[in-house]
Amino acid sequence: MELGVLASGSGTNLKAILDAGLPVGVVVADRSCRALEVAEAAGVTAELVERESYGPDFDRVAYTHRVVDVLKRHEVGVVAMAGFGTILSQAIHDAYPGRILNTHPALLPAFKGWHAVEDALAAGVKVTGCTVHVATLEVDTGPIVAQEAVPVLADDTKETLHERIKAVERRLYPDTIRSFMEELQR
Repeated sequence: MELGVLASGSGTNLKAILDAGLPVGVVVADRSCRALEVAEAAGVTAELVERESYGPDFDRVAYTHRVVDVLKRHEVGVVAMAGFGTILSQAIHDAYPGRILNTHPALLPAFKGWHAVEDALAAGVKVTGCTVHVATLEVDTGPIVAQEAVPVLADDTKETLHERIKAVERRLYPDTIRSFMEELQR
């Protein structure tokens, strides 16, 4: 079983996944980004399925079908979202029911959404962390597969806290993906 990785950014989660030796069949990006270079440097097929619009005219359903077509063409069995910036429509969940993993920089169900680190700091919590969950149509609500706590320090900024969360994420996510894939194959 091969893994499809969806990425939009610097590729640090992708690099951790590749360094862990997970069987990545394709990396799909929604914009030109460093993750595509990380994939190519590792000899993994990378495809840009460019998002045409970020405005109200964005056709999320048509875009999702384009992404699913790429994943199906590469015959992946599990999808890992690794900092993917586009929320996809129902079609991906139909194609990969219960087989899409996502990582989130908070201890879900707390601090859902794009500003989890800032929200944790604003709330004054002493602990936040990283969650790996099964992605569902409703953002950051799917079943939790793994979590790990990260302390919030008195002098933390958004950047320092997020970097400590990312350090945990780059270890926890590949390990969780491996266990998840092994469980599916039993």
